[in-house]
Amino acid sequence: MKTIKTFQQMYCDGHLNRREFLGAMGALGLTATAAGALMTSASVMAATPKKGGRLRMGITDAAVSDALDPALSITIMQAVLTHGVLMNNLVEIDHEGNTVPELAESWESSPDASQWIFKLRKGVEFHNGKTLDAEDVVYTFNHHRGEDSKSGAKGLMQAIVDVRSDGKDTVIFDLSGGSADFPFITSEFHMSIFPAGTKSIDQHNQGIGTGPYQLESYDAGVRALTSRNPNYWKSGRAHFDEVEVLSISDINARSNALRTNEVDVINRAERKTVHLLRKNTDVEVVQTNGTQHYTMPMRTIEAPFDNNDLRLALKHGVDRQAMLDLLLHGTGVLGNDHPISLANRYHADLPQRQYDPDKAKYHLNKAGHSKISLELYASEAAFVGAADAGVLYREHAAKAGIDITVKQTPSDGYWNDVWMKVPWCTGFWFGRPTEDMMFSTAYAAGAAWNDSHWTHERFNKLLVEARAELNSEKRAEMYSEMQLIVRDEGGVVVPVFADFLMASTTKLAHGPVASNIEMDGLRVPERWWFS
Repeated sequence: MKTIKTFQQMYCDGHLNRREFLGAMGALGLTATAAGALMTSASVMAATPKKGGRLRMGITDAAVSDALDPALSITIMQAVLTHGVLMNNLVEIDHEGNTVPELAESWESSPDASQWIFKLRKGVEFHNGKTLDAEDVVYTFNHHRGEDSKSGAKGLMQAIVDVRSDGKDTVIFDLSGGSADFPFITSEFHMSIFPAGTKSIDQHNQGIGTGPYQLESYDAGVRALTSRNPNYWKSGRAHFDEVEVLSISDINARSNALRTNEVDVINRAERKTVHLLRKNTDVEVVQTNGTQHYTMPMRTIEAPFDNNDLRLALKHGVDRQAMLDLLLHGTGVLGNDHPISLANRYHADLPQRQYDPDKAKYHLNKAGHSKISLELYASEAAFVGAADAGVLYREHAAKAGIDITVKQTPSDGYWNDVWMKVPWCTGFWFGRPTEDMMFSTAYAAGAAWNDSHWTHERFNKLLVEARAELNSEKRAEMYSEMQLIVRDEGGVVVPVFADFLMASTTKLAHGPVASNIEMDGLRVPERWWFS
């Protein structure tokens, strides 16, 4: 049975409205007056963070090859450390999905959105005492733009023709065309700002940033310990004395660590047992829906995946509803073979692709096969239950003459050694707050993280045009056509969109939780506190 404190926390988190909270208190036998007082105290509790304590985070998805160069951020542990612990961006995404000032105190664009001018906040210091200036921002962005850059955000940088300083506190971005969403790009988790001149991995692994915590020790892919930055420039943030980030890849070990008080918060709680966590009065389960989706990308540059009919056979040969029910246990929605979620502004209302073995068989025959055997590489690094998803897929596709062998792969090294290297594998995406960011990162021709190696002339033309279009109705039409192209001709199976699911001790408190990326936009260490 839920306790009064649990209901108070749910009200603070926005999971209950006023009427629902009062109803819950009435069901517990409290008078309206007493319930109102508890609601008021809950609001006060949420609004008055306390300082102190060590936050211990149990994180899935880490590798010994991890580094603290934001450009190379590919695992969740890297992203949490560089984006939410050690560094800041020019722009932050709030819990409502809006852009708000961070290291940039303001920005403005030319009338056609082809030039953007950012004014930096004055007096911000890096952990090593250096004062932030425009050259640090210019250097950071050029780090991603370089010809030899391996940055996951390189695709987002292609529109930048030049980035330059105008004095110490002003940065000017000249773009090849209009980009109505450019401030969102500067908020992306790869784009955390570090000091000019930082080059080597050893230098990056010092973790020098302007963020809420500074690095004390770092064992790549295993553990990081940080302490509160005494000169942190944000008021009302960074409440913990220390933040310890631990790699715990096994879902059972991660859940047990939370239950036995070895950690305070975990990401990616197990969906099939989350109902048991919800019954634990010492645990809060935080569920947010957003842009996260599970994928199965195919290398479209090699046979048999270079044939679109083969790809369509695989898209019609998966039972999405079964995956939603058996893998996500309802904590998500059906995917439609494109990456734009219901939470995105320009999500297109396309007909939902259904499981249809006959259509799958038709397209398989059209591709020149009566039967075919394929290997699907699956790993928990991609998403919890990836191997189970592969087994389900095997059962579904077999009815169309498609024999899938699931190759279960260890988590460590998956993103460097398997993803984008093998013909077909499991993957996942946080998603992105705008259509342009998602498409530019993972579907544009030549993008570093185009994991299907897909290219489409009409799609790439629309991508540039939609980015520059300032008329919202015209943009909606363009993005709708792009979603249709990806759905029907792209190289990625997108079976489901999965809610973000994390769990924490009820000793932690927080405000409204963001859903742009998991773990409160990767900002749990900065935004949360011990109650």
